[in-house]
Formats: sequence, C-alpha cells, structure tokens
Amino acid sequence: MVRRLLQMIPVFIGATLLIFLMVNVMGDPIAGLCGERQCDPATAAQLKKEFGLDKPVWQQYLIYMGNVFTGDFGTAFNGQKVTELMSTAFPVTIRLTIVAILFEIVIGITLGVVTGLRRGRPVDTSVLLLTLVVISVPVFVTGLLLQLLLGVEWGWIKPSVSTEATFGELIVPGLVLASVSLAYVTRLTRTSIAENRRSDYVRTAIAKGLPWHRVVVRHLLRNSLIPVVTFIGTDIGALMGGAIVTERIFNIHGVGFQLYQGILRQNTQTVVGFVTVLVLVFLVANLLVDLLYAVLDPRIRYA
Repeated sequence: MVRRLLQMIPVFIGATLLIFLMVNVMGDPIAGLCGERQCDPATAAQLKKEFGLDKPVWQQYLIYMGNVFTGDFGTAFNGQKVTELMSTAFPVTIRLTIVAILFEIVIGITLGVVTGLRRGRPVDTSVLLLTLVVISVPVFVTGLLLQLLLGVEWGWIKPSVSTEATFGELIVPGLVLASVSLAYVTRLTRTSIAENRRSDYVRTAIAKGLPWHRVVVRHLLRNSLIPVVTFIGTDIGALMGGAIVTERIFNIHGVGFQLYQGILRQNTQTVVGFVTVLVLVFLVANLLVDLLYAVLDPRIRYA
C-alpha cells in the first residue's frame, strides 16, 4: 500500500501538469470572457493580471498546485469559487455514478455468469447479440430514445431531471450512462467464467462433492472476478468524467455539465479544477482495485 501511495504522487503531478498545459493552449480565456466583442488591450491586460494569466505557464502551474494543496481551486470567470461549483456538481454525479455502477455489477455480472455457464446455448447467443447492439449504438442515441419513449410518449419518467436529482430520477440516466460498460462487463464476466470453468480447481471441487452453487460462488466466480473488478474500478472515473452527453440529454447539472460550460467559455480554472479532482478519483479507484485483488485471490496478497 505504501508503494502504491508513493507511485500516485508522480502520476498525479504528471497528469495535472499535462491537463494544465492542454487547457492553457486550447485558446485565449480572456477572449472567451469578453464574449463576441473583443476586449480592448487595457481591459485584457487588467483581466490577465487579475487571474494570474500574465505569468509564464510553469509559474501559473506552481501557483495553482500550491493553492490546490490548501483547498483553493481558484475562481471561475463569473466570480464564483470553483469549490462552490464542485459542492453542487459532484454530489449529483456521484449519485449518477453509483446508479450506473450498480447496474454494471448487478445486471452485468449476473448476465455474464448465466451466459458463461451456458456457453453456446440460445441464452448465450441472445445476450451476446444484445450486448453487441448496445456497444454499437452511441450513448446519445440510447439516451434520446429512452427519453423520447419513457418520458415523452409513455410518460413513465420526467424528460429532464430536477435540480435535486434524487436516486429515483437518476435510474434511467444511470442506465444510459452504464449501458456500454454494462455490455463490456457482461462479455468480460462470460469469458472469464467460461475459461475458469475448465480449470483443475473446479473439477477438484466437483469431485470432492461440493454443491454446485458453492462451487460457482466460492471458487469459480471469485477467481473470475479479477478482470471484472479491474474494469469496473477504472470505469468509475470514466463514468464521472464521461457523463457529459448523458447529463446534457437529461439536463443534469453535474460534473459533465460544469466541464461542458467551462470548455465552452474557455474557463480554465473550472476545467482544470474539476479534472484535477477526477484524476484523484482515478487514482483512488485504482488503489481500491489493487486492494480488492488481495481479497479475491490470497496468492496476490502473499506475492
């Protein structure tokens, strides 16, 4: 754990530096702040000095990282603290991500186990075709279709999510967000179950007379979940950062919405601040995945 924590430091510095450089070269934030009309030189110089954009990029990065470690992620161009935007956006996206992850775990792993144990049968073929269709269809098409059918035509849900964004309202958006990942989890679990079913330890467990459900749950599933846990762990950060399309479709004011607004208005402080937190989410999720390896397979713990 200590080694993993130490490895996170250069990764965090390198990722944030790359993001900071990319955001600062993507355009002129002062031009985006002034709107359609171009700022006069005096106003532009004053704004650059106010937001610290008159300094070299490396110096801006050092100042920014120094402020981050004190909990200050800067101020957006509208005068609002980035931490205030985070306090309203991240809880919504976290709830949306939790719903999406639950869909992946419950539906994806269940379908993967069923198809892996019945490889080559009609249910296996049907689920494979269904997951292939889900992977092939873009998320914005899936989201718009469900919004049109369930929200507009049938009236089962509200077409757009309210500002409270309760778990009940986030079920359909969470399903849309998790749709592609759910299909990958199903196929990954199916392949892992089908391969491990032919292993010696499974045949030994059956020969010892263990009940079939215990063989599947205690031995087969436990060893087959390692690649699935890896995928889901890395997918947590991807879901939080990649929810821009889903949040736009269902009018969810979460992280994706704030990132979209920040990129559209060239608000570097907002974009860098939110992405910095997402980098931390990725790193923590990968650390948890490494710890889960040792829980699932004791051989990794003693390696």
